Amino acid sequence: MTEISINSPKALTAVATKLLDRAAEARVLAFYGEIGAGKTALIQALCRQLGVKEEVSSPTFSIVNEYEYITPADGLAHPAFHMDLYRLKQLDEALQIGIEEYLYSGAYCFIEWPELIEGLLPEDTVRIKMEIIGDSSRKILIL
Repeated sequence: MTEISINSPKALTAVATKLLDRAAEARVLAFYGEIGAGKTALIQALCRQLGVKEEVSSPTFSIVNEYEYITPADGLAHPAFHMDLYRLKQLDEALQIGIEEYLYSGAYCFIEWPELIEGLLPEDTVRIKMEIIGDSSRKILIL
């Protein structure tokens, strides 16, 4: 477990870099924390670090947003999926949107509110717990 404390949103870039390094080959990152903890902001920083050019926003209503980034090593385009499962009430709803196809696609999957699908997550999923400490301070636990 790694614990990181930040005092401003500007620090998220460094956290994103550290998280991508720590994730190594893992492609599924699950984000836990209350509303306003900064899950979306950290996912935006992760996408910027990957090289996503388009605007990254929370998929609260669409459930899944797909972004594209190009890896410098091979110059190829790759998808990254951002999921917000807050509105789902039953596991069956997640299965209907093809959640397992996303999780096992080999693409980055950044998942907000993953509690409902905990049993479906790959073994090497990186779990990130975010806690509000103050107005702009957060504690980030990488499990």
